[in-house]
Amino acid sequence: MRLSYRVLSALGLILVMSSAQALESKAEKTSTQPVAAVWKKIGDFCGIASWHPAIASCQLSANKKERTLTLKGGGTIVERLVRWSNKDHFYTYRIVSGPLPVADYESTLRVRAAKSGSVISWRGHYKAKGASDADAQKAIDGVYESGLTALAGG
Repeated sequence: MRLSYRVLSALGLILVMSSAQALESKAEKTSTQPVAAVWKKIGDFCGIASWHPAIASCQLSANKKERTLTLKGGGTIVERLVRWSNKDHFYTYRIVSGPLPVADYESTLRVRAAKSGSVISWRGHYKAKGASDADAQKAIDGVYESGLTALAGG
């Protein structure tokens, strides 16, 4: 069965428009701490409340696949664990709901060995929701930078 030129053009336009809306944030910090020490902090899916300066508390669901983060400035974010690897020292999660100006958000937090210590990286992709692309990216970049600065420092 052959698709018409119009159908192919429309599909191509949809793909271009969709990918044009995708945003990415990424941040990386070097730490003098070994991988095991950093992973002890970030490998606990609800441990984020002990190291991220914007998080007041974290409550883990009964199945340990969702966390509800209470923000110090007010509001809550619900996030769902997608992948977790103790061996490779990373986890990937999605935002289910919350006040951040993003939709279709998925992110990975990882630590790996470096010459002396470790490198901690946080990378996510999403679409802006209720804000400009620049404002959405600024919000996520700020979350990553403040979190990684706190982790790398001690």
